[in-house]
Amino acid sequence: MLVNLTDVFTNEGQVQTLEVSYDADAFCTPFGNFPIIDKTPVSLKITNMGQSKVLVEGIAGFELLLVCDRCLKDVPYRFRLSFSQEVFSPDYKGGDIEDEAAEFMEGYQLNVDALVKSELLLNWPTKVLCKESCKGICTVCGKNRNEEDCSCDAFIPDPRMAAIKDIFQGNKEV
Repeated sequence: MLVNLTDVFTNEGQVQTLEVSYDADAFCTPFGNFPIIDKTPVSLKITNMGQSKVLVEGIAGFELLLVCDRCLKDVPYRFRLSFSQEVFSPDYKGGDIEDEAAEFMEGYQLNVDALVKSELLLNWPTKVLCKESCKGICTVCGKNRNEEDCSCDAFIPDPRMAAIKDIFQGNKEV
């Protein structure tokens, strides 16, 4: 969704508040597509900072269906976004424009979808678990160990101890 900021850029000190809907049904990333289960409108407060500079502050909430990192089950995950970003008009003459700020503007219009996508990626969890005690998937038979226990031998010897293991298996005298 594009929001026209021409009025805010031209009137110094002007503050504009609005709610914008995020229309996507899924969040697409290089590491997968994640369905959006629930979302709230993006509340924006746009403030003219003078010299063709605008401060965009926003709040949004999303619930996405992510995948547990251990057992691969779908897990609902809630994001509460709160962000603040300076953006600049196309006729800005200063030299302190960040590349990130430029990617949210298309002429005098703010690309809210790109801003929200960036904020979601910045707030992405490092590990998603269905529960803290998730046992994961058996590396031998592939069963979900949360649902049923398997009798597979999951012992993985430490490769640094291989030389000592050879000594004891060969009945060699030390």
